[in-house]
Amino acid sequence: MDITSQIQTVLILALPVLFAITVPAVVRGRTAARFGDHTAAVMGRLTLNPIKHIDPIGTLLIPIVLYFATSGALLFGYAKPIPFDPDNLRNPKRDLIWVSLSAPAANFAMALAWAIFFVVLRAMDISEPFFVQMAQGGVLVNLVMWAFNLFPLPPLDGGRILAGLLPDGPVQNFLARIEPYGFFIVMALVLTGVLRTFWLNPLMTAGSEIIKIFLIPFAALML
Repeated sequence: MDITSQIQTVLILALPVLFAITVPAVVRGRTAARFGDHTAAVMGRLTLNPIKHIDPIGTLLIPIVLYFATSGALLFGYAKPIPFDPDNLRNPKRDLIWVSLSAPAANFAMALAWAIFFVVLRAMDISEPFFVQMAQGGVLVNLVMWAFNLFPLPPLDGGRILAGLLPDGPVQNFLARIEPYGFFIVMALVLTGVLRTFWLNPLMTAGSEIIKIFLIPFAALML
């Protein structure tokens, strides 16, 4: 892929990536508020205004560098962390599971929404490459974010879900100890291809099949 094509693809993916990063952050904050932690609300972070959530490194630099470094094979980023204090939750161990599930669930819902948008475009016989590729990119980006964040290692949501499901004991203590280094471990697994081969690809394939099932009634209505 030449540099011109890569730049065009970045422009097409800009909106899906921005939504895929910021919407789950807001959903996570609203879910936390529902279970008792209003930190994000007090700090004015429960807004879809992307400026409030853009992290120069996680939202801009990392996605662009990863995209060009992997020739478009991997696109990942993150928003500015939503302020969150688990001690404010009414039932910290149980409620943390729901808060951590909320963001990946939002990504999966958006993947489905982009897929429906793609079906609508096809049904209306709209073949404009910009919109078709944006819809396809929206599905892909959100499935990547969904699968990536479910990886069972803190500080990713999957790691916190695992910690919430495990009984108090040595395994939970081990997860707590490695959390400060979790992101670096995950990035090492990404760069070596291990995470993609053994986690992302299988989970994204399963996610795609689930979305196809959900699309059956929508496709039938468009006939």
